[in-house]
Amino acid sequence: MRELSLNVMDIAQNSIRAEASLTTVRIDESIPAGTMSITITDNGCGMSEEQVKSVIDPFFTTRTTRKVGLGVPLFKMEAEMTGGSFTIDSTLGVGTTLTATFMTNHVDMIPLGEIGAVMHLLITCNPEIDFLYIREKVNAAGEEKVLTLDTREFRAQLGDIPFSEPDVSEWIKEYIAEMENELEF
Repeated sequence: MRELSLNVMDIAQNSIRAEASLTTVRIDESIPAGTMSITITDNGCGMSEEQVKSVIDPFFTTRTTRKVGLGVPLFKMEAEMTGGSFTIDSTLGVGTTLTATFMTNHVDMIPLGEIGAVMHLLITCNPEIDFLYIREKVNAAGEEKVLTLDTREFRAQLGDIPFSEPDVSEWIKEYIAEMENELEF
């Protein structure tokens, strides 16, 4: 994949197929340390220990529509190519957490890409699922910002109005854009 945001989309789709009711996407970036970690956590059906070991194999997938599953193996490879790391933890009936840490100054680091657009699509196209989107950034001066979007809070404000409603969808898109802009401090 040419952007890490597309990996996030793919992994979040796995969470949706795992019947998660809450998926958390957390991106922690440290300019001084030269790192970016992307953690995706869900409360879906989880995986057995054997499935966890198999999920990094591109020839393993639980999908019946194709015989290979490249999302997780590519995410792992992209992190490790930068000198970073990858972990996956899962418990049956509890959920799964994937963390990929990238060394941002490495020549093999690919861009994060349009993560805001990905989060907007995930939220508006999956109205039955809640998403928690957290961005943490430490700038070159060591200043830290943490910004959060929680669809459970949106639901409390909107009641029965769906996220796919055009005005609501546009408002969510603008909210995410403001988050992204605030990180450029």
